[in-house]
Amino acid sequence: MVEKLLEGAIRISVAMVTYNGEPYIREQMESILSQLGEPDELVISDDGSKDHTLEIIREYQAEDQRIRLFYGPGRGIKKNVEHALLKTRGNYIFLADQDDIWLPGKIKKTLEAFEKSKAMVVIHDARVFAGEDPKNIVLESFYQFRSSRAGVWKNMVKNSYIGCCMAFRRELMELILPIPNRIEMHDQWIGILGDYVSGKSCFLAEPLLLYRRHGDNNSSMKHYGIGKMLRNRMVFFGCFFVRIVYFRQKRQGFLGNFKKNNG
Repeated sequence: MVEKLLEGAIRISVAMVTYNGEPYIREQMESILSQLGEPDELVISDDGSKDHTLEIIREYQAEDQRIRLFYGPGRGIKKNVEHALLKTRGNYIFLADQDDIWLPGKIKKTLEAFEKSKAMVVIHDARVFAGEDPKNIVLESFYQFRSSRAGVWKNMVKNSYIGCCMAFRRELMELILPIPNRIEMHDQWIGILGDYVSGKSCFLAEPLLLYRRHGDNNSSMKHYGIGKMLRNRMVFFGCFFVRIVYFRQKRQGFLGNFKKNNG
């Protein structure tokens, strides 16, 4: 069945956002492109890089027509992610950072999880390494660090979604876009709405990515103070509540189509 998902009109889109990614983007692009099939695509939205990131991307693009490069809106990472997602054409959307490394079998095993679980979102574990050397592992399991598991309320209180380890079905785009400006990050938003729609997201225990930590990461692995944490959760819940109320009238048809296509 997975082989059928990889063939023909079923297209996988990898949505990558870039900004001054010159030091690591070659390694990441090669780890992604080696797993994509002929009808797939790597969609890159660059948010105004001032180094040689665009030159590197165009160099690869000249040799590989699966790469589609766009200029981002220049409004921060959330809106750049949104811009990349709007340019995708695939039935399965994989999120990617510019500085990680995909491990072999990531796409195949994620598609297997979609087929088996019927979930809207699949997220897998990652090994965390520091700096230049992928062998410099500082955490064997991101899941263990974040106590990762599915559930709307669990992830509302303590988020365990990480965008670079996530993939979701195209049907979810209707619900997640636009990404609210007021929320902290996009990955929690996508994951929780996926949980809400299909019951529970699928959490794969296998690490399928090397998650690079360095001084220029957009996301932090440190915990905020209690005051900021509470404010962020209140803002997130408000945006979440408004979105699900707005889609309440569409929800029956949305879920009906999802179950029809994936039942």
